[in-house]
Amino acid sequence: MLIDAPKGLKDVVVTTTLIGDVNGAAGYYHYREHDAIELARTRSFEDVWFLFAEGRLPDAAESELFRERTAALRELPAGIGEVLPAIARSGVTPLAGLRTALSMLPSQPMWDAPMAARRADALRVCAVTPTVLAALHRLKLGLDPVEPRADLSTSANWLYMITGAEPEAWQSRAVEQYLIATIDHGFNASTFTARVVASAGADVVSAVTAAIGTFSGPLHGGAPDRALESLDLIGTPDNIDPWVREQIERGNRIMGFGHAVYRTEDPRARLLREIARQHGTPLVEFATTVERRVTELLAELKPGRQLYANVEFYAGVVMELCGIPREMFTPTFACSRVIGWCANALEQSEDTKIIRPVARYTGPQPKIEKTGIK
Repeated sequence: MLIDAPKGLKDVVVTTTLIGDVNGAAGYYHYREHDAIELARTRSFEDVWFLFAEGRLPDAAESELFRERTAALRELPAGIGEVLPAIARSGVTPLAGLRTALSMLPSQPMWDAPMAARRADALRVCAVTPTVLAALHRLKLGLDPVEPRADLSTSANWLYMITGAEPEAWQSRAVEQYLIATIDHGFNASTFTARVVASAGADVVSAVTAAIGTFSGPLHGGAPDRALESLDLIGTPDNIDPWVREQIERGNRIMGFGHAVYRTEDPRARLLREIARQHGTPLVEFATTVERRVTELLAELKPGRQLYANVEFYAGVVMELCGIPREMFTPTFACSRVIGWCANALEQSEDTKIIRPVARYTGPQPKIEKTGIK
């Protein structure tokens, strides 16, 4: 018996998970039993990575050992380093280049690999993702890649590999809080993609590269730079109203506003707004003015929709403050979300049932000739 599901599988439960959840009505999400925003306020990125890898937060000794272990995995295998210049010259986007480069990482099919091997593969792909992305960025600019530094935190090392300069402490912490807040976010499209691949018994790298393909879409991960571009197009406070009204009349989406799950303010946007306001600049002041007025206009023009700023809106502002180029906004997002993809892929790999839904055929009826067979 076929079961018709709503478009986009909205509100359809397809599995169970121990990793985390999103409560869109309450404006809250968590990693295991921990409030995700509270983790971003109080913990290091490596501690939260440990939580996703081990299912619990580390003590001080475990935290230091994990930091050392993951930092040692940042170096690129020789084969990948050799192909990065060609990938950069091809002109593809950073995420497309990442997808290509990561596919060269050795990784065992999860179907018959022991869990220790699956976890090792997951740690490696998470650790090298920032290195690949930063190297591709610099090569595309005609610059030499910057080798990762094991003495820097994940966020500080990311900024260092992009710019070639060690960041200020506040920049590193701001990016770190953003990374923690975006590691995972419920059963989103790219996470679902990773789990579908894992359900087939494929390797961790295949699950991640498939997730990257989904993540690259502007309706999913590819919006932080577009949200900031909206601020550029608005330009001045007196242009907010006419610009927003024109976009809505044309049926265009206001990038950086609205979310598929939240019916309240996005808690990630609230965190990032607070971070941005700690370092007030004309950009931050303009962004808060735009957010306030756009929210009012959306309530007026789209009554009942409850559209608020989402994570992308202030993510772009914070990354701009920290010196991250706009073309690297979404890649920065990928540096954290890869950990969520891997955790979900490993969890799915413990279920031996492949994810195999069906489609209802609505095309022309097939022409079946009678064969005379009785």
